[in-house]
Amino acid sequence: MPDVLIVEDDATLQRGISDNFSARGYHVRSAMDGESGLDQAMRARPDLIILDVMLPGINGYEICRHLRAEGLTMPIIFLTAKGEESDILLGLGQGVDDYLAKPFSIRELLARSEAVLRRSGVSGNSTAPTVENRLFGDFELDLAAHKLRIKRTGEAVKLSPKEYSLLVFLVENAGAALSRDRIMDEVWIASSRHCGKRSSLILKKRSGLRLFGNLAIDLRP
Repeated sequence: MPDVLIVEDDATLQRGISDNFSARGYHVRSAMDGESGLDQAMRARPDLIILDVMLPGINGYEICRHLRAEGLTMPIIFLTAKGEESDILLGLGQGVDDYLAKPFSIRELLARSEAVLRRSGVSGNSTAPTVENRLFGDFELDLAAHKLRIKRTGEAVKLSPKEYSLLVFLVENAGAALSRDRIMDEVWIASSRHCGKRSSLILKKRSGLRLFGNLAIDLRP
């Protein structure tokens, strides 16, 4: 049973992430600030750390740098509101294994967690998430690599983080009738209630994918 430490100061987001990991068989530890997060990481030596970057006290960069300096090599996934390349490179330079920009899909976080655990040699259990590529139409969705590819050529399709998270959710719920509220709750987990007026976010299929108002992609296998 993998042991995961979730360091996140947003109580609602912390609870949502913890509940989903617990439901899939993980042993979950949690911390709401940098100091207690670092303390738990040093004492418990978890198999995986889900680490917010902007924390009260010690930030995520400092925690990661300290753990790596102590020789601890457990996988670390950053949760960050900063999607700039310089911020991502800074995290990778501190020894982080992966990152997700907020808002994100909880399903994507679970898939990425399983991927980094597998690479680190930690075996999950029968209820932990398994990463498999999703095939639909002319496309292949590679969850471990965070890529959408054209099946025929293997070429990656450029998507924004939010487009990618929405696509993951739609593919995993292909054929289902999805309400706006459910999409917002699942895909915009950290900011779903901040959207005031009704909006339709549907994907259009060309040589790639983009967000448009009235056109849909065929998500059937």
